[in-house]
Amino acid sequence: MDRGTVGSANRGRLQVEVRTEGRSEVVTPVGELDHHTADLLREPLESAVEQGHTRLVVDCSRLDFCDSTGLNVLLGVRLKAEEAGGGVHLAAMQPVVARVFEITGAEAVFTVHDSLAEALET
Repeated sequence: MDRGTVGSANRGRLQVEVRTEGRSEVVTPVGELDHHTADLLREPLESAVEQGHTRLVVDCSRLDFCDSTGLNVLLGVRLKAEEAGGGVHLAAMQPVVARVFEITGAEAVFTVHDSLAEALET
């Protein structure tokens, strides 16, 4: 996929949109992130890191659900991005998704932003 254009993939309950904004690769999961749909998010995130896009912004504003498999995808990609000198920024988490990160303590290892605009400014 041309990194300068918007791309997307869809597998039933989850659609993932990918675009480049400035120095960030913005990945927007839409729907439910669980063990059935996790690879749909993992693939573009890992691909971005492999292509040298190590500042990843996950726009969670349209993510309705995230289970432990989805959380593990984000944790795994965070490690790969940090090894490559970047990081993963989470933006605009819905309360139900934020609660998963809060309960597990995972919010402490991510940079969390209230909005996508805020995540892109830093």
